Amino acid sequence: MRKLSAILPALPILLAALLGLPAAPAGAAENGEWAVYPEASQLGARPYFHLSADPGATLTDRVTLANRTAAPLTFRLYAADAYNTERDGGFAVRAPEEPRRGVGAWAVPDRDRVTVPAHGAVTVPYALTVPPDAEPGDHAGALVALDERVERTAARGGAAVGVRRAVGARIHLRVTGPTAPALAVEDVTWSADAPLLPGTGESTALISYTLHNTGNVTLSPRVVLRAEGLFGRTLLTRDLRGVPSELLPRQRIRLTARWAGAPRLERGEVTVTATARDVRASGGASFLALPWLVVLAAAVLVAAAGVLLRLRYVRRPAIGENGPHERS
Repeated sequence: MRKLSAILPALPILLAALLGLPAAPAGAAENGEWAVYPEASQLGARPYFHLSADPGATLTDRVTLANRTAAPLTFRLYAADAYNTERDGGFAVRAPEEPRRGVGAWAVPDRDRVTVPAHGAVTVPYALTVPPDAEPGDHAGALVALDERVERTAARGGAAVGVRRAVGARIHLRVTGPTAPALAVEDVTWSADAPLLPGTGESTALISYTLHNTGNVTLSPRVVLRAEGLFGRTLLTRDLRGVPSELLPRQRIRLTARWAGAPRLERGEVTVTATARDVRASGGASFLALPWLVVLAAAVLVAAAGVLLRLRYVRRPAIGENGPHERS
């Protein structure tokens, strides 16, 4: 089994390994052994490719691959579409075997196989052709340098897994035309995790929700969680963390937030509100918090009441049974 590990600038993975390494352009994508970044007249002037084009237009640019090691490295150079990961909404790119429908299909480097000498760099031109019927708005992708070597690593259960590492320089393309920012908060759910006995532990709740970018521009949403109890009492208002800084067009991600100290006996509603430039959306869910002990006691009382009523009904004599008889 092979796995592609694509390392891009905004992802936290492997960033600690960058300390003490040779200088690279500010914001360049690198993993400590090689870097990929746009060609620029000044160091760090272009951390990403920020491009704009009309439908049907062709752009040309150049990407640089830099080798930080003492041995030559050979890469497969390809363009890929970007997406938000399901795990945390981070920016990620497709593997070379996956279908390419956007930037991954439109951008074509002059070479798809590049050997970079030790401590050297190679700059490769590429062309990006926007289809005449391309949707206006934002399209994200990357030019990816995939190491041809397969590294062996141990997985759970002792199985060997082959890992191919990659580094990509982001491409942010705006296709000219009408833009329509839009956002939705979908499928808000609430689940409680209360201790069995009151006073024996903290009561928490898990709020899950889906952020869906339904428009054609990239959004940087801010999300606020609000909880109200009976009679509109405010129980909680807070900004949620872990929200992606870039929610790409048409992407949908599932996120969660934990509410520590959630009420144990309450009826109310939680509301998740997401805002970005020119857009606002909300979704909510009702909740009923009851301690397990209260639920159990209520169930026992109901069961006991049912038994007593049944016994009274059975013991009550039927009319005319063993009663006085009228004389004829």
